[in-house]
Order: sequence, then structure tokens, then C-alpha cells
Amino acid sequence: MPAFDLDAFLPYQLAVLASRVSRGLAEHYRSRYGIGIPEWRVLAHLYQSGAVSVREVHARVDMDKSKVSRAAARLEAGGLVRKLPHSTDRRLVELTLTDNGRAMMDDLIPVARAYEAETLAALGPEADRFRAAIGTLLETTK
Repeated sequence: MPAFDLDAFLPYQLAVLASRVSRGLAEHYRSRYGIGIPEWRVLAHLYQSGAVSVREVHARVDMDKSKVSRAAARLEAGGLVRKLPHSTDRRLVELTLTDNGRAMMDDLIPVARAYEAETLAALGPEADRFRAAIGTLLETTK
């Protein structure tokens, strides 16, 4: 039986890296606003996209619908997100940022960008090639 080195297995490396990078960023917004990774992903998507359904957030941020729904409920309770009936499909709920949610994201986006720059700086001159490789993987693993 051939040897198997989990630490050198690309899917494992990518999963660990994604988790570490996500947790590193989460330290910044958790300490400032008390939100977790699911809430951040929902807020970031709404900040970029405007009003969208839970289904659309689920597809975009690659989280279970139930996790998106729970995050949206916590954000709604915190006054950061508003839920409305979908304009064309009454079975769907449309999410949108409140003024407080938008203000929070206006505050957090520079923090997120600084974290991104710090992460890319760790790659040095390989940063552009790394981003290109990630883009290729994202396109080919849909």
C-alpha cells in the first residue's frame, strides 16, 4: 500500500489554509462587533450585492441554507439585516442591510482589506501567481 501523507494532500492543505485565514480575519470582526464567520459572510455578500434571497447568499458564500438562515436571523435580531418577502417569489425571503449594517460594513471593509494585504504580503513575490492559481481552481471546481 502506498504511503499517504495527509499534510501534503492538496485538498487537506486548502481546507486547513482556508480555515486558518478565515479564523484570522474573524478575530478582527468578532472582537469589534461580536459576529462570527457565518454572519460576516452574509453581511459581506449583502454589502456587495444589495438585496438578495437566502438561496442566493447560500449559493454565493458556500454555506448550508440553514446556516445562512440562522446567521440572517441573528443579524436581523441585532438590527443589521432586514428580511422582506421576495419581490417575485413569495416562498423566498429577501435580505438587505439596514443603515446600521451598512455602517458596520463601512467600518469593517478597511479592516478586511488590511488583513488581505497582510496575508498577501506573507506570500511575497508569489502573491500574484497564488491568486491566479486560486482563480483557476475556483473556476475548475464549480
